[in-house]
Amino acid sequence: MATLPVGLSPQESGLSYVPEAYVIPSLGKRGSVPKAHIPVIDIAALRSDSEEEKARVTQKIKDACLRWGFFQVVNHGMTEPVLNDSLSACLKFFESPPAVKEKYLSTNVFSPTRYSTGLKTADDSVQFWRMFLKHYGTPLSKWTETWPEDPSDYREKMGNFLEGFKRVSLDVIPAVIESLGVNPTKLTEKFKKGMDVVTVNCYPPCPQPELALGLPPHTDFGCITILHQSDHGLEVFDEQDQTWKSVPAVPGALQIHIGDQFEALSNGIYKSVLHRATLNNVKTRVSIAVQYSLDFEEQIHTAEELIDDEHPRKYKPSSLKEFLNFLSRTDVAASGKNYGETLKIEEN
Repeated sequence: MATLPVGLSPQESGLSYVPEAYVIPSLGKRGSVPKAHIPVIDIAALRSDSEEEKARVTQKIKDACLRWGFFQVVNHGMTEPVLNDSLSACLKFFESPPAVKEKYLSTNVFSPTRYSTGLKTADDSVQFWRMFLKHYGTPLSKWTETWPEDPSDYREKMGNFLEGFKRVSLDVIPAVIESLGVNPTKLTEKFKKGMDVVTVNCYPPCPQPELALGLPPHTDFGCITILHQSDHGLEVFDEQDQTWKSVPAVPGALQIHIGDQFEALSNGIYKSVLHRATLNNVKTRVSIAVQYSLDFEEQIHTAEELIDDEHPRKYKPSSLKEFLNFLSRTDVAASGKNYGETLKIEEN
């Protein structure tokens, strides 16, 4: 599919039907999707001085990671105004004139800030009904100047949001590491200086939502992803019964995904969650997903505490740079290939 000027893709222009390049034959007839019984965990105790309360929450996180590779959190410390303001600023960007978005149009996955449509670019052989803006997060002093200047409050609103999200990540990541029986201290210090890859997704109303997807089934590359969304539309794959299930909307909750790098760190004890974005024909859905990893070239390795004669190393080390190299040379939309699969060491 040839690259179209900004504003002329079907999802941007409000086309009244779904073009063939967007049709996903494997979807079949989609009836009502059952709801997933995803744990909703109050993480306030992770910021307390009570080791007993922290241990209780850590156990809940462990149970959720073993069952789903996914959970929702409440009492995370993010205020409602900051959460709402971030979505509002993002929506204003997507509603901006084409000339504003065109400044950031890029097919270069290494670009610090880029706008496009579909999964990776508008050149993908299979297309998805979304627009997206990708950029890096903290430290703000390094990246803010690369973010959109329009709308005028984007940098301020997104900056406040990402500072809060970073604090949440530094509550959750050590707890997930500790739930494996691994000392989190050294890794936590590395995550403080690590990379935050921000993906702002916009899924406009789709005239035939049963035919297309906003995002295909995929896992996230980083250690964890924290998601904030305006409306539900996220589905996760239940490995126990091999079916897709919708993630119920919980007011004020944030969604936590285990990613490919954390699966590798855990030596496969925790699995990265397979998920997809569905569509509706009524209203626009906006989501902000922030994937946390170590610094750009720093590799994450399987924890030595989880390797022994009975449990040999199952995954190769990986970095954000290596993931972007994979993304730049792979038509992920057509192949359906997830980065996590490339990290697995083949058994003899």
